[in-house]
Amino acid sequence: MNPRFPLYIPSKSRADSRPTSKALECMGVPYYIVVEESQYVDYCAVIEKKKVLVLDPEYQRKYNTCDDYGLTKSIGPGAARNFIWDHSISLGYPWHWVMDDNIKSFMRLCKNKKILMYDGTGFRCMEDFCLRYENISMAGPCYAMFVVANRLSTPALVFNTRIYSCNLIRNDVPFRWRGRYNEDTDLSLCMLKAGWCTVQFNSFLQDKIETQVVKGGNTEAFYVGEGTYPKSKMQVDLHPDVSRLVKKFGRWHHHVDYSSFKKTNKLIRKADVVITGENDEYGLRLIEVRHV
Repeated sequence: MNPRFPLYIPSKSRADSRPTSKALECMGVPYYIVVEESQYVDYCAVIEKKKVLVLDPEYQRKYNTCDDYGLTKSIGPGAARNFIWDHSISLGYPWHWVMDDNIKSFMRLCKNKKILMYDGTGFRCMEDFCLRYENISMAGPCYAMFVVANRLSTPALVFNTRIYSCNLIRNDVPFRWRGRYNEDTDLSLCMLKAGWCTVQFNSFLQDKIETQVVKGGNTEAFYVGEGTYPKSKMQVDLHPDVSRLVKKFGRWHHHVDYSSFKKTNKLIRKADVVITGENDEYGLRLIEVRHV
């Protein structure tokens, strides 16, 4: 199966590497990639032209960076993500996917094993779960690095936490991306503070390349020159009630406490949805291949 809602990748200066694009091509999953006009030719040289969308620069001019630097330095991918949000609405879709451009593969956690996904069925599974409920605003797969295989205590789902890097977003919620940094954390918190629910899937995973490893994107725009302190400080400034600065692994990070949302924000199942308790595997089968 393929996802029922459109997938988008905002990308910058990664036409040569394009990990997420390559992963989706390998899976046979349709997508759009959104680039600045100056890089359109570069991306069309390696990606089918109909998949490449040019970012309307008006979204960059009007973007709320949440600081006083304006357009004097990179504003990050938030403006492109707002363009994507509106583009999916223009196509008549009630939800859309938006993904970072440095995800090298997607996986399913099955029988305590991380198994590569070679089609879009996992995206369809996550969509169908969200469509059972009235008040889920955003969902997505966890990072593969955060989920340990063979650990029986790993839950299939985690509710009301930050959704990062690969986001399934409900189009009619009254929010948009903002901030030069950590826009995914900010959007998650804005939704949670308004009473919506988010869902992080551990049953489906994204294998994202570590920050500052792949050239292009935010690696060149932010981290090479200024490190991680400005982005972490902005997060704390925007949400001081649930955030604090911490230093780990030689870099500044932000720590967010989501515990209050886990207590207050509860899922509301749609009236016409009946849960039978039977597992629907969507036609997926686990086949072990032994190499001689």
